[in-house]
Amino acid sequence: MADSLFTLSLLETRILGTLVEKQRTVPDTYPLSVNALLAGCNQKTSRNPVIETSEAEILVALDSLKDLGLVREVSGSRVSRFEHQFEKALGVPTQASALLTVLMLRGPQTAGELRLNCERLHRFADISSVDAFLEELAGRADGPLVVEQPRLPGSRENRWAHLLSGQPAVEASSGRPVAAGSQELEELRARVTALEAEVAELRTLVLGHPDA
Repeated sequence: MADSLFTLSLLETRILGTLVEKQRTVPDTYPLSVNALLAGCNQKTSRNPVIETSEAEILVALDSLKDLGLVREVSGSRVSRFEHQFEKALGVPTQASALLTVLMLRGPQTAGELRLNCERLHRFADISSVDAFLEELAGRADGPLVVEQPRLPGSRENRWAHLLSGQPAVEASSGRPVAAGSQELEELRARVTALEAEVAELRTLVLGHPDA
């Protein structure tokens, strides 16, 4: 049961998600070195929130993940490399791990968004197959790994969130977040900062001046 056996930090989920993602999208470079993990965790695309971490922080988080049996170091190379044991440790199939990975990397999403964003990790035939795996993850006898969140105002679909970092923040009907803890507040602030940076970049590209 993920939320009772351990509660991962944002960086730990980012590392775990990055390992699964890169295994499936760039298998020739997998297992990953610390430098490759650092680049994958700090990348600006396909990440929500965008973070800026350091090699030292990566190494500390890797030690924690190794202790939990979620990551292991691979020997036989001059450079230390790491691989995940995600499916084995949690007892989930590759389809479910694809969904969890995208949730860890991009935050809460609808089933439709998950199907689209999982395309490079696993191609789901239709949204109903995504729903089926989400329901399975939510109804696990040893504890749910995902939770369906209340529908946001103006939205047609409910969003799903992973539970590997504990209960996520839930947004009330007013659209204002109701934080479940300090970590969720930090993540929300990081998302706002990332969005503001994206807007500034777009203004620069379109208008040629960040404050135009």
